Amino acid sequence: MDLDFEKLTAYQRYKLMASLIVPRPIALVTTVSAAGVVNAAPFSMFNMLGEDPPIVMISINKHDNGEIKDTAANILASGEFVVHLADEAIAEQMHACGASLPPDESEVDKVGFTTLPSSAIGPPRIAEAPVAFECKLWEKLETDSRYIFIGKILWMHARDELIDIERHRVRLQNYFPVARFGASFYINTRERYALGESGSGDEAPRSTAIDEI
Repeated sequence: MDLDFEKLTAYQRYKLMASLIVPRPIALVTTVSAAGVVNAAPFSMFNMLGEDPPIVMISINKHDNGEIKDTAANILASGEFVVHLADEAIAEQMHACGASLPPDESEVDKVGFTTLPSSAIGPPRIAEAPVAFECKLWEKLETDSRYIFIGKILWMHARDELIDIERHRVRLQNYFPVARFGASFYINTRERYALGESGSGDEAPRSTAIDEI
């Protein structure tokens, strides 16, 4: 089967790409509007791009009428946002944050999240999330259908049991994030296995221990 992407509609390309390029990590992003409303929204077009500088990317689609989502509008206005990683414990609340609300209503309040002040930026972080990255806008791209924001991580917050701070290792036995699969499906990360070192450069594992990375 061969498909010429130039002959497909944008929606057809989206359906194929979003269901094949999986699983995708989920960024639960908090921002603050000019009126002081805390917005929270999940995005699965998200990933890390590098560690020096420490940058992450989120891609936010525009509405069909060309209007932009609250998260994108807030980032464009303030240049600040917090990226949270969602685990099994907050998966349903994370998903509920994807519902459309008026700009003057907060998803954080609607789903029952608790917020805590950030250390370096204005938008608060979600206390229930296992990990939160405070980000300043590093770069942005705009396409016909999306805003792509690259954020530099200024500060990280994590549950105490997740990090061995002396070795800067993640205790994977305490970390159970969820990921986006095709359509409205999610997957968990409990079925794990280790592979030997591949010698493939940056992606070569430094340890085969399944309880840390």
